[in-house]
Amino acid sequence: MIIKTHEQIDPRLCGTPLAIEPDFSRVELKTDPSMTVDHHGLVHGGFIFGLADYAAMIAVNDPNVVLGSADVKFLKPVRIGESVVAEASVTLKKGKKQMVSVIVTRNDEAVFTGEFACFVLEKHVLA
Repeated sequence: MIIKTHEQIDPRLCGTPLAIEPDFSRVELKTDPSMTVDHHGLVHGGFIFGLADYAAMIAVNDPNVVLGSADVKFLKPVRIGESVVAEASVTLKKGKKQMVSVIVTRNDEAVFTGEFACFVLEKHVLA
C-alpha cells in the first residue's frame, strides 16, 4: 500500500513504516542520543507522541488528514537506544472524523496508548 500522507516526514524523528494496510499501520522508531532529556538517557515523550501521531496519520492515509485531538497515556519510560513500535487502527469513521487507537510497545510491553481524533479535510489545511 502506498503512503499518501506525511510523505516528507523525517523517519529519524517519527519512525519508519513497517506495515500499511487499510485502516492500520505499524511504525518503528529507533531512539538515539539526540532524543535524550538527561544523563539517565530518558527519551523525551514528544518523540513517542510523534511516533504515535505518525502511525495514526498513515492508518487514515489521506493527503488531507489532520490531528484534531488526542487522549494519551505514557505508561513506561523509554531509554536511548531502545526501539519502540506503534500500531494504529482506525476504530470509527463518521463523516470527516476518524478515531484511531494507537499502542506503542517496547519488546511487547506497552509504553504508551492513545486515542487520536483525526479529520480528513476537503483540501490541505494550509491551502
